[in-house]
Amino acid sequence: MMKVRFQADADLKQAIVAGTIRREADIDFKSANAAGFEGKKDEEVLAITARDGRVIVTHDRQTMPIEFGEFILSQNSSGVLIISQNLPISDAIDALILVWEASNAEEWVNQIMSIPL
Repeated sequence: MMKVRFQADADLKQAIVAGTIRREADIDFKSANAAGFEGKKDEEVLAITARDGRVIVTHDRQTMPIEFGEFILSQNSSGVLIISQNLPISDAIDALILVWEASNAEEWVNQIMSIPL
């Protein structure tokens, strides 16, 4: 069983990425900048993260769920976590650490979840 590895979408607050890594140094959480996601369309982001085996962490409730649904019709996704823009950063960090501690990468294949539930 592989641990969940996260990939920040371009719209995700950098403080969530930095805070998660600061709280749990063993988490593999790649920033959108490191992945070169600025200006990429959702379908490209989904393809890259599927290839890399990373769960996308995003604030995008508008287009990402639709693109995700279309994407998984023809290929597997490593999963998507949608974090509410209104969720305090500390709560977002807690939720991501819980996902990382309590699940494995295989459980997230073709799954999408919003936080908070």
